[in-house]
Amino acid sequence: MKLTNWYGHGEKEMEIATGTAVWYHSGKPVVPLRWVLLGDPEGKLTVALLSTDLELPAETIVLYFARRWSVEVTLEETRAHIGVETQRQWSDKAIERTTPVLLGLFSIVTLLAERLQKQGMLLVDTAAWHKKEKPTFSDAIAAVRRLLWQKIDFSTSDKQTEMVKIPKPLLQHFQHMLANAA
Repeated sequence: MKLTNWYGHGEKEMEIATGTAVWYHSGKPVVPLRWVLLGDPEGKLTVALLSTDLELPAETIVLYFARRWSVEVTLEETRAHIGVETQRQWSDKAIERTTPVLLGLFSIVTLLAERLQKQGMLLVDTAAWHKKEKPTFSDAIAAVRRLLWQKIDFSTSDKQTEMVKIPKPLLQHFQHMLANAA
């Protein structure tokens, strides 16, 4: 079976086996299951999947499982970069109030970053020890910060006597460094 978009790596050829079985636990009712076993022909990966819907074809069960990747990545990025499940969210009411807002913020940043990428303004920040080919959410949020900061007028006086002029490349360097550090 050829899987597309397998955990963010494009196409992946996998061997598949399926069947039905029952799950038995002492004192509990028997649960009928469809099992699906995926095997990598290269021997690097074996995945066992279970479903209580016996009518689902094995390919659909695999598709549903693979769709989890984008959700898992989104949840991890929202934890790491915008504060979902932080200490400020340890009460049920706080979670109910802030989580939808933070997920909305994640969506806004993602949509703005997509526009910036189409305009060639989404930089992929790399380090000597880690080369990236595609932008990550940290690159996206840094690009959106730079975009927003370009729109800010930092003058504090109508006469602008407090302004200090710095070369544009230096300002852009400061913006780049701060956007990635925030």
